[in-house]
Amino acid sequence: MSIKEYFKSLFKGIYSLIQGMEVTGKELVTPKVTEQYPENRAELLGGKIPERFRATLEFIYDEEGYHKCIACKTCERNCPNGTIQITTRMVDLPNGKKKMKLDRYIYDLGSCTFCDLCVTTCPTNAIRFSNDFEQAVFERDALVKQLNYLPEKEKPAPAPAVSAPAKPAQPQPTKDDKNPAEGGADSKPVEADKKPAQPQEPITEKE
Repeated sequence: MSIKEYFKSLFKGIYSLIQGMEVTGKELVTPKVTEQYPENRAELLGGKIPERFRATLEFIYDEEGYHKCIACKTCERNCPNGTIQITTRMVDLPNGKKKMKLDRYIYDLGSCTFCDLCVTTCPTNAIRFSNDFEQAVFERDALVKQLNYLPEKEKPAPAPAVSAPAKPAQPQPTKDDKNPAEGGADSKPVEADKKPAQPQEPITEKE
């Protein structure tokens, strides 16, 4: 190694050190970000946790207790850790057809990587991540949850479609109502156009 290369690598190392110390120096003067939990628990639960914080997966239920999951298993296939396990069952519909419905939606919080792939690929927006950060338990088995905890409700059958009122039947024509050209009972024979007779010339005999 030449002297020129030696000093070049030396100054390059010093410049890299200065850049690293610059980042460290900024962190020394920034305010602390450590939350004094559980002393400030009321403050955190009051809305200080960002809405985009991913704490645990949950079902989205409406006011009537229905969810939008169609048991397509898209989230189960896209989960990289096998955190989601879905079991289904077949039910008979009023029209005689069969339909696959959700039986159990099992979610293991302990193996979840919070990648959000299950939420972004759900075709019906049936699941979401909540920001409920208080998920500490004493046993690992307690982290396995069934998300469809509410009893399944059968949605009311759709009302039958109201058909348009039937049009009154048109009266069928009788023999008396036929067109005179068709030869009805009251029809009169149609006389053909007659040309006037041409006068004939007298025939003379030749002598």
